[in-house]
Amino acid sequence: MKFIPPFGLGTFRLKDQVAIDSVRTGLELGYRHIDTAQIYGNETAIGQAIAASSVARDELFVTTKIWTENLGSGRVLASLQESLQRLGLERVDLTLIHWPSPNDEIPVAQYLSELLEAKRQGLTAAIGVSNFTIAHLRQAIDAVGVDEIATNQVEIHPLLQNRQLVDFARQQGIHLTAYMPLAYGKVLAEPAIQRIAAAHGASPAQVALAWSLQQGYAVIPSSTKRENLAANLAAAELRLSAADMAAIATLERGERVANPGFAPRWD
Repeated sequence: MKFIPPFGLGTFRLKDQVAIDSVRTGLELGYRHIDTAQIYGNETAIGQAIAASSVARDELFVTTKIWTENLGSGRVLASLQESLQRLGLERVDLTLIHWPSPNDEIPVAQYLSELLEAKRQGLTAAIGVSNFTIAHLRQAIDAVGVDEIATNQVEIHPLLQNRQLVDFARQQGIHLTAYMPLAYGKVLAEPAIQRIAAAHGASPAQVALAWSLQQGYAVIPSSTKRENLAANLAAAELRLSAADMAAIATLERGERVANPGFAPRWD
């Protein structure tokens, strides 16, 4: 598997021409990791943006996610084939289970085994999970082995540092991808983040993204504005001090943004 690029372009809530423009601009600026999902309803638009770009396919890292309605027997593979058709790709680089089956109606072992079969068939270079709790990660490890879990994509930002889950993932050697790394902008209003940004001549968004990157997470912020896309990408160059990291550590308050009614019982 190709290494998961630490900086990706998220596409949640981007549709149609807005999604095409965001991905096209991102690719022009140097993004090479594009993150989508079946439920986003934008795989076709993203496929169009990729096809229209001059970036070679082997330079790109494309992630999609299997929606909960497609976790039933036979649907994992079939739905991934449909995703590939929409994306206009022969295979994706990473396919994630988007959420555990609501109320655990379908066993983790069943749908992850199907996803592993999709990898064996060459539909995806790697597999992983998203929104998995410690309990779900244990089941995933039992089902396919820890080496097959390329990442767990979860909500992590300075206001929700998810420490129990992070500690478990690190103990197991499971990589983490932080989604909603800016908590829909809530992080940017934090005085501590603003102070650190001012001291570095950086933006609050860059500080929050650098905080995630320095802990080894991949980040997938989204934006529709060229200047924000460029500024976000520049966060990879920002180095925060130990004092900066310690100050941000105090901002943890369990402020979760993504918490739909079918979400698992969080750690």
